[in-house]
Amino acid sequence: MSGAGRTQAGNTLEDLGWFVIDNMPVELIPKVAELGRFSGGSAGLALVTGTGDDIGALSPAVEELRGSGASVHTLFLEASTPVLVRRYRDTRRRHPLLGLTASTEAAIDEERRLLSGVRERADMVIDTSDMNIHDLRRRITEMFANPEDTRTQITLLSFGFKHGVPADADLLFDCRFLPNPHWEEGLRDLTGLDDEVQHYVTDSDLATDFISRTEHLLDLLVPAYETEGKSVLTIAFGCTGGHHRSVTLAERFAGILRDKGFSPRVRHRDIER
Repeated sequence: MSGAGRTQAGNTLEDLGWFVIDNMPVELIPKVAELGRFSGGSAGLALVTGTGDDIGALSPAVEELRGSGASVHTLFLEASTPVLVRRYRDTRRRHPLLGLTASTEAAIDEERRLLSGVRERADMVIDTSDMNIHDLRRRITEMFANPEDTRTQITLLSFGFKHGVPADADLLFDCRFLPNPHWEEGLRDLTGLDDEVQHYVTDSDLATDFISRTEHLLDLLVPAYETEGKSVLTIAFGCTGGHHRSVTLAERFAGILRDKGFSPRVRHRDIER
């Protein structure tokens, strides 16, 4: 049903690694079996369709796809008429069938009639009347994700403030309060990847306290981000040039998160500058 959450469902599947084709014309559905075989089965293929002039051909197209040998499951999203009316009113969008009817409510009723056969043949039906986008995302994830794909992908990013603040950081920590190896002759040409620099940056009560408190903060926030369905989380550490302190802390917290069962990626944006 239009307004029941098709776009959010497609976005969730895409975040789970599926190949998603939105607004799929019904007449092209049988042709995607070849695309599925070309992908080698490494990812699911999601075809998102709505109500159109060719809606009557949807069920036969799905059966033809099943006949190709593909493993096919159909999911139907619906919601009550009052909820759909409210969603269209809140978003100020126009129902696709409104031009054929006198009101949004009548358009929804007509769409429900047109899709009744599709709903009856659906393998799964989700009523989103009492769901928000986070609830729907969690439901789709429960149904379609591989267990190892449900965790938030974490990136630890080091950077230098003099080269600009990264626009994609979700959490950002300014490390310029820590001792700066740049002013030590024997450390200036090294980086936070070197043991000597790491010891210099972290071997103080201030650094130890900061690392401990930040670890506790991440223990709180990372599971909360996962619960809300955030697929990618970027945690940035910044120092002046992006060579020493930020690199050290990005590496330290990568190790901390690995010990907790995560598989973080590490990127040192400015280490070569």
